[in-house]
Amino acid sequence: MGTDAVVIGAGVIGSAIALELAKTGRRVVVVDRASGAGQGSTSASSAVVRYNFSTLAGVTAAWEAHFCWAAWAEHLGHDVGALARFERCGLVMLDVDAAPRSGWLPLFDQVGVPYEEWDAATLAERMPGIDVGRYWPPKRIDEEEFWAGTESTLGGVCTPDAGYVTDPQLAARNLADAAVAEGAEFRFRGTVVAVESAGGRVTAVELAGGTKVSAPIVVNAAGPWSGRLNELAGVGADFTVGVRPMRQEVAHVPAPEGYHPADGVGPAVADIDLGIYLRGEVGGGLLVGGTEPDCDPFQWLDDPDEVDLNPTMAVFEAQVTRAARRLPGLRVPNRARGVVGVYDVADDWTPIYDRTELAGFYVAIGTSGNQFKNAPVVGRMMAALVDQVEAGADHDHEPVRYKGPHTGLAIDLGTFSRKRRRNTGSSGTVMG
Repeated sequence: MGTDAVVIGAGVIGSAIALELAKTGRRVVVVDRASGAGQGSTSASSAVVRYNFSTLAGVTAAWEAHFCWAAWAEHLGHDVGALARFERCGLVMLDVDAAPRSGWLPLFDQVGVPYEEWDAATLAERMPGIDVGRYWPPKRIDEEEFWAGTESTLGGVCTPDAGYVTDPQLAARNLADAAVAEGAEFRFRGTVVAVESAGGRVTAVELAGGTKVSAPIVVNAAGPWSGRLNELAGVGADFTVGVRPMRQEVAHVPAPEGYHPADGVGPAVADIDLGIYLRGEVGGGLLVGGTEPDCDPFQWLDDPDEVDLNPTMAVFEAQVTRAARRLPGLRVPNRARGVVGVYDVADDWTPIYDRTELAGFYVAIGTSGNQFKNAPVVGRMMAALVDQVEAGADHDHEPVRYKGPHTGLAIDLGTFSRKRRRNTGSSGTVMG
């Protein structure tokens, strides 16, 4: 039997796509250079499930995905053993001029995302111990201005249904196992070294060692290696948005006393004002990540294979010190602890889910550290895109629309086009 589709990448995005393509009856082969599903960028994800994005399609996809995570076993459709769990803890998006609530609350209203608007007094009441000062723009911690006081305060918007997935790598394995139950095959420790085509259509991928997998459909979900894979396929000439790999660190520290309410989980906080985000974990831990403030150097990579996976004290201290400014009870340890990953960053921090100029070659790339939450829906959107384009749809001129079964809302996949105008409404950070 031949192969109908090859998915390159077995992270949470690639595994979700494999599941949905297999559900359409296609014979799917997934290739990944690692030894198992979710061992690349997915494993370093903070796995925050939130809904604030700068586009209607982004908000709609995130809200649709919420219902997938909340009923994870049903979404998978197969008994795959231990399951990743969605922890509903809420999220507070603190006010910041770079991404004002006026820019995305109308999208919440349009989609139906529940939210509460908090002023500074309400924020202080709901999160005892928080500093409600407005410090924008973010500053380096070795600058005197970082430590300056402020009389200006901020509030935020709370989405009580937000939260996080307890084990992002397990979530990818769940999707991969469900895909296998649908008939998909996963080939690990396989590196793609060539993409073959004939007559303007993709025909096969070649792996290191000489093995070829022939298929009329190939999906690039290779994360930080996606740009290199596009080069192998000879695609990208008509892209208006590029992608680049970026190194990122997430710090792990003990949460300050009082941050966690009685149920063991405190609300996540998106704090572009100080240049960080944070979320708690059951058991008293706190994850602190950065939102790429202008004052920090971006760690772009020429080769994702050469990334240093050891957390650095400089980044750790900067992120945790900023978090301690917001949560004064937080202590800054003298030893760096956390995880390092690589983002596949699009120029406008908005993903590319699209076909390419090579027939049969599709991309789910540029996920920019903010698409883990959307993975269940990305799988379905890409399957719908493949189905319709292969049936003759002119997606470039009349974009495919995907209707979410949970919300009943249509998502315009043209938002994620490779040919789009860059999303000028983006915060230019992992927040999208």
